[in-house]
Amino acid sequence: MTGSVGPARGLLHTAVGPGEFHHARLAPSPMLAPWIAHYWSVRWDLRGHPPQRRETLPHPNVHWVFDADGSRIHGIHGGRFTVRLEDRGEVFGLKFRPGGFRPFLTHAVARLRNRSLPPVQVFGAAATALENEILSLASDAQRTARLEAFLQLRLPPHDPQVDYVARIVAEVEHDRRLVTVAALENHCGQPRRALQRLFNEYVGVGPKWVIQRYRLHEALARIAEGAVPDWAALALELGYFDQAHFIRDFTALVGRPPAHYARLDAPA
Repeated sequence: MTGSVGPARGLLHTAVGPGEFHHARLAPSPMLAPWIAHYWSVRWDLRGHPPQRRETLPHPNVHWVFDADGSRIHGIHGGRFTVRLEDRGEVFGLKFRPGGFRPFLTHAVARLRNRSLPPVQVFGAAATALENEILSLASDAQRTARLEAFLQLRLPPHDPQVDYVARIVAEVEHDRRLVTVAALENHCGQPRRALQRLFNEYVGVGPKWVIQRYRLHEALARIAEGAVPDWAALALELGYFDQAHFIRDFTALVGRPPAHYARLDAPA
């Protein structure tokens, strides 16, 4: 029913100490693929070792996250996500496609930005029993199958806007020419206000936010490749007016300037 998906983007370099850490991503079934990007799991065992900090940059996706305390549905988080891992634990999650949660929610996803809500508000009382069951299952495949079965009984009507929005977001992610809202307007043939309304309703953030986040993801990918770039040239390539604006945005989101981050990410 499911298979693995490609490598994750937006993971920030952090010092990794001793202990065990597992991260997996599983594709949804064809029936759920119109709404879901993938399932994911994280497990760690740091017993006898110091805690570790892990950081990721935000994506334009809603997540349903299961952990020892139950589960929450998380809207898009504006800043980097930082978590302190200690002892032993695990988290299982579902990442909706950009726009894919809107048909389940039935109102603007922008109302969830930097917020979360209990799944019972979306899926009813049955979500509580599911919370108690998911982490009791032995494997990622079993958890994925159980969550798929739950959602297959609760699929919303087809909404063509979901595919349209997801396609636009994917094009922003992969097309390096789409570095400004004006370029996206021309590409889509829609005025700025219409795109803004569409993104707020379905994605949860505006098109400018999505463009800037993916351009910073691109900057991180370039650094991870090991070739430290000409920062001024990279800033212009990513659609920034100048190097200073790029450095400001990078530092605000990542927590350190790009040159500093590149030194941390360089192989020893």
